[in-house]
Amino acid sequence: MSDETLNSGEVAAGSETLTRQQRSAIFAGVIGNMLEWYDFGVYGYFVPVISKLFFPASTPVVSLLLTFSVFGVGFVMRPVGSIIFGHYGDRHGRKKALSAVILLMAVSTFVVGLLPTYDSVGVLAPLLLVVARLAQGLSGGGEWGGAAAYLVEFAPPRRRGFVGSWQQFSVGAGFLLGSLAAALLTTVVSADAISNWGWRVPFLLGVLVGGIGLYLRLQLNDTPQYTEMTNRGEVSGLPIHEALTTHLKPTLLAFGITLHNTVAYYAVLIYMTSWLTTAVKMPRGTALWIGTSCLCIFVVLVPVMGWVSDRVGRKPILIVSCIGYIMLTYPVFYIASTGSAAYAFVGQALLVVFLAIYAGAGPAIYCELFPTRVRYTALSIGYNIPVAIFGGFAPFIATGLIQATGSILSPAWYVIAAALVTLITMIFVKESAFSPLR
Repeated sequence: MSDETLNSGEVAAGSETLTRQQRSAIFAGVIGNMLEWYDFGVYGYFVPVISKLFFPASTPVVSLLLTFSVFGVGFVMRPVGSIIFGHYGDRHGRKKALSAVILLMAVSTFVVGLLPTYDSVGVLAPLLLVVARLAQGLSGGGEWGGAAAYLVEFAPPRRRGFVGSWQQFSVGAGFLLGSLAAALLTTVVSADAISNWGWRVPFLLGVLVGGIGLYLRLQLNDTPQYTEMTNRGEVSGLPIHEALTTHLKPTLLAFGITLHNTVAYYAVLIYMTSWLTTAVKMPRGTALWIGTSCLCIFVVLVPVMGWVSDRVGRKPILIVSCIGYIMLTYPVFYIASTGSAAYAFVGQALLVVFLAIYAGAGPAIYCELFPTRVRYTALSIGYNIPVAIFGGFAPFIATGLIQATGSILSPAWYVIAAALVTLITMIFVKESAFSPLR
């Protein structure tokens, strides 16, 4: 093994500087992950259009609920994807698994752009949409944990937070691409054209961005951590069994850590755009540009927060994020509900800052919970189950809360509850920033 290779967290003095090999691997991992999440997230930004084309219910709220439920259906398959691709990635390498997931995502996203609408084929249209979203969810289940493991395993020991944070940067950048595509189309194309053909464009582009991501991933090397483990003959025979037995406690901790992360992410960065449009009655173009601007803030801050976590530890900044959401979410929803674009931007941006605090340290602390032999599988399971239940259905739950309570502020309590559960979970999580990666 070359002197550029890191092993078991033990490095010589001065090796905290990223090598050319590490920078190349990180760049390819980040670009591939960004394009993957563009494909997955673009659906969320076209919910108001898709709801009318695929679920033309007599009541607009019912139509919106059905569309958000299909958004959530994409997350139902994520635990399945985490098991399938996690097992494959722990058994056969990160590179092969990550290449497979981006190919599946690109094809399924492209298919959404080709689907006939309800007016053309009736009930078959939403059924086909569900199938495409299930395929996207299967891919997404293998992506998050694999990309996080890949980046952190390539990182120098005292830079795991910073390097790992680029995984969340790329997730945000992928959603930013989707949001930007939606905002630009809404600005330059008429509403009728959007409904007729414009909504298809971002989905059809998915095959192009996915193809670029696949090419980059096929050029990757597997991580030094994984390569060393295979050379020692320590590859797990059944990583799913180990994750749910030997490593059950950290898997459960990952579940608790994820609640705040996923609910805040999908409520603030995905749902809030639709909430401003449908509940607050803000022009759709204005809401999209607010969301796009906030995503820019998010992707800029995430690497900074990853860098901070390498110096002060993971726990302190994760706790700060939880407390920030518990205190600020309701006031932010309240001022945004006034309909003022300025208030909505300031409020959403404030929540995004506290989300970036959490996201910066997130990938590193997840990876540090598990040894290399089961990291892909255990991390993916602990992350994707709560994402499937509480994150993917966050827009559906939030819309349902408004319908049930009659208050457009009710989604705030769901976000606060998730932050409170994660804050309690952090009591049982050990600081891992300054320990070797197993």
